[in-house]
Amino acid sequence: MSGHRPPSADSADSATDVVRWAAFSCVLVPVVLVWYGSSLAGAAGTALGLAAVTAVCRVLLRQSERGAARLLAEERAPHRGRHHRTGTGAHRGGRHTGGNSPVA
Repeated sequence: MSGHRPPSADSADSATDVVRWAAFSCVLVPVVLVWYGSSLAGAAGTALGLAAVTAVCRVLLRQSERGAARLLAEERAPHRGRHHRTGTGAHRGGRHTGGNSPVA
């Protein structure tokens, strides 16, 4: 159909898992850096950078989930009303010219 999958409970859980692993790495990476001899300032800077990237990714994941849920809701909702398109260039009413006659 349109080439995208509707969101499911599994995808929401996997997004949460990704954020949890990212938060875990924000703690683990600086500890490993200090363990292997990096400075505390460097490890703290790394932790702040990872936390910023994690926060941005979390926002983007949530925005994507909301957009997918909205798209799914639109696909499932019945189309009602009289404001739907009937085809390319199809208009009701208005002025129609005949054949090849020039329009004055």
